Formats: sequence, C-alpha cells, structure tokens
Amino acid sequence: MPPKKKASAPALWRRLPWKLFAKLAAALAVVLAIYLVYLDSQLQKQFEKGIHWDVPAKVYARPLELFAGVALREKDLVEELKFLGYRATAKPERPGEYARREGELWIWQRGFQFPEGKEGANLMRLAFNEHGIASITGPQGEPVSLARLEPLLIGRFYPAHNEDRVLVKLKEVPQGLVDSLLAIEDRDFYEHHGISPKGIARAFYANVVAGGLAQGGSTLTQQLVKNYLLSSERTLSRKFTEVWMALLLETHYSKDEILQAYMNEIYLGQEGDRAIHGFGLAAQFYYDKPLEELNLPELALLAGIVQGPSVYDPRRKPERAVERRNMVLRALFDEGKLSEPELNDALSTPLSVVAKPSLSLSKIPAFLDLIRRQLKEDYPPEVLSSEGLRIFTTLDPRVQRYAELAVATKLKQLEQNRKLKAGELEGAAIITSTTGGEVMALVSGRQANMAGFNRAVDIRRPIGSLVKPAVYLAALEMPQRYNLMTYLDDSPFQIMSGGKVWAPNNYDKIPRGAVPLRSALAHSLNLATAKLGLDLGIPKVVDTLQRLGVSREIPPYPSLFLGVLELSPLEVARMYLTFASGGFTTPVQSIRAVTDAEGKALKRFPLEVEQRFEPGPVYLLNTALQDVVSQGTATSLHKRLPELHAAGKTGTTDDYRDAWFAGFTGDLLGVVWVGRDDNKPTGLTGASGALPIWTDMMAEIHPQPLSLLAPPDVSLVPLDAEGNKSQGVACRQGAGEVPFIVGHGPTVSCL
Repeated sequence: MPPKKKASAPALWRRLPWKLFAKLAAALAVVLAIYLVYLDSQLQKQFEKGIHWDVPAKVYARPLELFAGVALREKDLVEELKFLGYRATAKPERPGEYARREGELWIWQRGFQFPEGKEGANLMRLAFNEHGIASITGPQGEPVSLARLEPLLIGRFYPAHNEDRVLVKLKEVPQGLVDSLLAIEDRDFYEHHGISPKGIARAFYANVVAGGLAQGGSTLTQQLVKNYLLSSERTLSRKFTEVWMALLLETHYSKDEILQAYMNEIYLGQEGDRAIHGFGLAAQFYYDKPLEELNLPELALLAGIVQGPSVYDPRRKPERAVERRNMVLRALFDEGKLSEPELNDALSTPLSVVAKPSLSLSKIPAFLDLIRRQLKEDYPPEVLSSEGLRIFTTLDPRVQRYAELAVATKLKQLEQNRKLKAGELEGAAIITSTTGGEVMALVSGRQANMAGFNRAVDIRRPIGSLVKPAVYLAALEMPQRYNLMTYLDDSPFQIMSGGKVWAPNNYDKIPRGAVPLRSALAHSLNLATAKLGLDLGIPKVVDTLQRLGVSREIPPYPSLFLGVLELSPLEVARMYLTFASGGFTTPVQSIRAVTDAEGKALKRFPLEVEQRFEPGPVYLLNTALQDVVSQGTATSLHKRLPELHAAGKTGTTDDYRDAWFAGFTGDLLGVVWVGRDDNKPTGLTGASGALPIWTDMMAEIHPQPLSLLAPPDVSLVPLDAEGNKSQGVACRQGAGEVPFIVGHGPTVSCL
C-alpha cells in the first residue's frame, strides 16, 4: 500500500474543532465576567463607606497651660517638652523644637486639634523668675496672655488584631515622602490603571542587575489590594485576583484616594504583638516625631523599608537600612527631585532613629482602666477600638511621674529599713484637684507600668482612722452641743455589739481622760471618738458618710467609728474631696471631653457640684485636720513641708494590715494606701507607711499652700489657757484663736 500523505497545515487548521474552542472561550469569558462581577461586588462591599480601618481611640493627658504668674519651674517645663518629643536646639526653627537660654526658654509649639478647635504652631519666649513664669512673648515681642502645649498621648484602646495606625491626609503628607515612595515603589503610579507592564519590566531588569530583590513589580494599587483585602500567601490564584481587583479598584477611586489609603494601610514595623501600620505612626515609632517634622533622609528611610520592615529594620540592621535609604535618595536624584549637593548631604546624614520607641501599649494602665470604665456606658469596647475617638483626660504627666517615683522608691526603702522581703509591700496613690476632683495621677502599685489588679480602684480595705473626720463633722454640725473645744471623755468602756463585747482602746493603750474635741481628732484618740460616735448615734454618722460621697453599704456597728468601713483609695478621695472643697461633693473625674477622629466634640464632662454641708462646720473640721499635721499624728509632714499648712488624717487598721494617709493642700488632694496583697500585717502605721509617700510626692510637685478662709457664720475667738473663756489683752497665757459657729462660742470673759 502506498504510504498515506501527510495533511497539509491548512488542512489541519480547517479540521481543528473551532466551534468547540469558541464555545470554551465564550464559557471562559462568561465565567471571567461572573468572577469580575463577584470581585467588584466584594470590592464595593468592602469600600461602600470609603476605605476604613479599625483605628484605636487615643487617650491624651491634660494640655499644659502657660501664662504669666503660673508656678511652674523651668526644669518641669523642660521635662514636659521631653515627654512630648520636643528637641533641644541652639535656635528653634520649626515646630517641635526648643532652646534654653539664661533665665528664658524659647519654644516653637506644635499645632493641635483641641476639642475647642484647632490651634496653630507658634514661636514664643518664656521668661522665668523664682516663682515660675514671669512673662510670655511672641516672636516680635508681643505679649501672650495664654498658651498651651499639645497634650501628651498616654495610651490607646486597641482592636483585637492589634493593628495600630495614625491616619494621615494626603494633603498633609510631606511631598518628600510622596516623591520617595513613588520613586522606589511605583514611578508610573499616575499613568497606569492598576497594573504597570513597564514597571514589571523595569523591576525585572533592576533585580537581574542587582543580583537580588532591588525593586518590586507590583504597583501601589496592587500592594493596597494585597494588604487590605487579600491574604499574604504567594500563589498564582491570589496574584490573579490581586491584578483584577487592582484594575477594578482604580475604576472606583481616584489616584489620590488610593495613595492616601496606601499611606495609612501599609505595614511598617512591629512592637511586641502590635503591628505598626501607616506612615503617620511609623514616624512616631522610628523617630518619635510627627510625620510633618521629618526631614528628607528620614522620609526616604520610611519609604525604603516598605519592601521589608524586618529586612531593613533600622534598629537591628542599621547598615542594611542605610543602604536601602540611600537607594531611595539616588532614585530621587535620578528623577530630578534632588540636586547633586542635596544628594551628597542627604547620603551623609546619620539614621538618627530613636533607640526605643515611645509607643508602649500603656505606661499607665491603671489610669487607662479607669478611663475605660467611665466610658463604657457611652462607648462599647468595639467603638473604642475602631472609631479613632480622641479622649482628653485630666492626667498631669508631671504629677503622675512624681507619684510613681514616690510609691516605688519609698516602698523599697520601707522594706529595707524593716528587713522585709523585696516586693512584699504594695501601695496605691491617687492625686486629684481640690476644686473639680480631676484625677491628676493614679498609681496602682510599685510597678506602675504593669497592667493587672487595679489597687487604686478595686482594692477594698478598712480605712481605719480615716473615718474619724466624718464622726467629728457630724458633731460639729450641732454647734449647740459641740465645738472644737468641747471636752470629750477619753476613758475605757465596753458595750455589747452584735452579741459580743466591744472594748476599744487607744493606739498607745493610754486613756487621756477629758480632752478637747480638736485634740482628740489631732491625736486620733479611739476612746474619745468611739464615745462621741455613740453619743451621736450610728444613723447620724452613717448619714454623714453618705453625704460625704460614700455610696457602698456602711456597716451599722459601733466599730464603724474606728474604721471597719472598707473603701478603695478612689472612694476615699471622693470622701475627702468634700472636706477639701468646703462641703461640696463632686464625682471624681478623669475625662474632660471626647471627640471623633476629625476633632468634632461628641461629649463633654461638665463639673457636677452639690453642696452637702454648711461651710461653717466643714471649716471647723478642716482647722482640726490642720492640727493633725501641725501637732498630731502627721507631724513629720509639717516638719518637712511646713509652708504647705496641709490638712489630713492618718489611718491604721487592726494588726497593722493597712496604712493610710489622706490629705490636701490649697489645690491638691492625695490619698495613699500601703499594705500587702495577701492582707497580712505590715508592721506599719499610717504615719510610718503611707505618710512618707504622700510627703515625697508633694515635695516634688510643689502644690499651693492651704489657706483656709473663715466663712461668714464663723468667728475667731481668743481663748484662755483652759479654752473655755474668751480672752482679752489682760489675760496671760491663752489657747489662741479658735473658730466657732457664730452665736455658739464662749460667753464668759476672763477679764
């Protein structure tokens, strides 16, 4: 048989199943179309309200107000500037810089979006004298009546996935960052439609020449899709999806919107289990400065590490980071964005990355815990961790620092002096303003930066003699029966209470007999106080405590008069605020305002004040509390800080388990507790355990002295030595001037 002839190419072409191919192609086109419709619907679903991130709420301290006459030392102001990340220079030339000269301080303050509105950056000169700030002037010498520094960011409430970012707007981003990013990542960004064949080819060539990964072929749009919508797996299917979604994304959003989203989304580092996203936060993370204050080499570094934040980590791999930054700078030169002298200058600039980022999860977790509790009724956790709220609080960073230092240092000294095991003692402290009850500092333990049990808020311990002022105030509200010079019986007794014999005793086991009321309080005499409480009646004392702000259940037993009532330091602060404010009660307040991410006010927390006591009896009590400090159980405070004329009360519980001191000056109230977490005895009294911490805090804070002003219903009467007759000039040695409610003082003269 003759061999078969081979079919010619045209014949084979005609015999191919073109109809089948056409059907397959049509089917594939339909599938692709359906797939693209699906991708587009997913894309629009994700972005229907705009590109959105879970942004943690930011919590700010109080802004520091500056004006002539404020008692603020230069060293304390410089410390505040360091907290805020201001840089010391020979001459301030831009926001975030300051210079010290003899007797004056030049500050170029940053602009900030306060709840009341945005304030711009300003240069000012502050002159100091021995009392504080003497004057403030502007750059042309014009007087400045009031200025304030931006508040310190003290914490954030993070979403569950622990991503963190500071959102930026493209119009606020330095042009140097835009140029650097496009030069190294996507030169054709404003020309392509989501993918760039030219960019892929350029990256391929650059990588071959470099012998490694020098450039990426993905556009910024593709990178945004990958980071925001897709997983990080490296598969062909994911890359296929990424390309199509990038094309679709560019049909829905403008180039500027995509670039702005990219700058807020891109991953740029890691701090523990917290992911640093976006250039706004990266500027703080690496340089401890706002993005707008970075120079070109710093911006080039941020753009450079986009390719691999761990590979080019400037802290762990500085040589590699410098090499990458310089590659970005040379790309800018190639693009004509830098001159040769500018390039050489930038290449020789050191990295200047801060050694340790200041973006810890919280340096004051106890205070943030208090903030979260006070916000929970209005803002659930998912809102706090996703909506970018800005919470403006009352915390004073300077006061907080001194409180933390005093608690940690003094507890260590007490352990060493008493040969206790290290870490055996714990403490808590709270400092508020006396006028509005604003929490200026909150310390929950000797390691204030450690999260955990919030002793300042949650610990419930007997308050001991801290309760006694309530007993004496209840008596002084009845001027027809009691005044400061009324003699009380400080002698032993016993009664039946709850089926048991109750027989109190003084701390030193020594009864004093008949003693004036003010002396009984000053020396914290248990017998006199208990008998006074029994004379008044338990319901009267309970009512007084409730009016002072104690909201929990109060035990209706005689032992109440000596302090079996269990309160937290925060609750004690509210109680003593009523004394410090002259009889007005106010909630302890830690928040001033809440705004949204754009600065629009959402909620304010106005001062709530209610008068619970007449000013006269409270004035009499406060003079007796000054006696506690000047001549009673807290005399060590008077010896060290006599100029404060402070008022307060020590407290010690059974078996020396708890040591307390609560006291106030002209502008500050402080409460300190010292004890053990296992509630075992410490061997410390209020005077030996808590009072030294309170004294150390106030010695550094320098509060205003307490100057009590007698209200109209109080008169000062000079008394004789026995304290029961009004004294004239002919009387010899007297007890001094004693305040009385008008119409209820001594009527017999010693003349």
